[in-house]
Amino acid sequence: MDARSPREPTGRDTTPGPGAPLRGHTPGGARPAAPGPGSGSGSGSAEQDPAAGDTTTGAPATEDTAARAGRPGRDAAPAGASEPVPEPAPDPAPDPVRDRWREPMRLALSEAVRAPRTGDVPVGAVVLGPDGAVLGRGRNEREAVGDPTAHAEVLALREAARARGEWRLTGCTLVVTLEPCTMCAGAAVLARVDRIVIGAADAKAGAAGSLWDVVRDRRLNHRPEVIHGVLAEECAAPLTRFFRSGRRPGPRT
Repeated sequence: MDARSPREPTGRDTTPGPGAPLRGHTPGGARPAAPGPGSGSGSGSAEQDPAAGDTTTGAPATEDTAARAGRPGRDAAPAGASEPVPEPAPDPAPDPVRDRWREPMRLALSEAVRAPRTGDVPVGAVVLGPDGAVLGRGRNEREAVGDPTAHAEVLALREAARARGEWRLTGCTLVVTLEPCTMCAGAAVLARVDRIVIGAADAKAGAAGSLWDVVRDRRLNHRPEVIHGVLAEECAAPLTRFFRSGRRPGPRT
């Protein structure tokens, strides 16, 4: 059997009957509506714009439909408006162990920042009595007075002993901006202070847990409580500035 071309007539009558509209025309001569952008082939309907609302019911556009269309809603910020200011960071969680020692440590810091005036390393200390009153203050003065034992802790302990009229400082607290060296740690043990509160750690010479742990040696007859890390960054800052500035311990010229 011969294959027929798709264009070859098949013998079926395709002539429209009387009164039937011609293909591509509508009754009355009106042209059919052109398909809208994005309309499917043969669907005969245009895609609805979400931002225009429901065209079939006449419902207005909502913020949700506007957002889906990529257009700002009623409450959207105008173009060019600044971004909202972020909420401030929450305060750090309360620290019942260290919070009570912040103010005494700031007193010790006020002593520390005065030490570089005489070429001394900025370390400060205070001794508090059992009631929290300041009994002694001190800052490094080795260069100022030429005394190898004139560390901040030793000077503060001496002043506190004079204030109490005895060498035993039972019930007292030594607050110091830098972890004590072996000499100062030993002096605190001999003074029988109840606790030592420390700001910055001293990895090179600290004797309260960093390099040695003189104050908690079980072979000794007195072991004070040790609290590390009170305002550690603030206590380390003067030391960092002192050494980065190129200054070295010694009298100022």
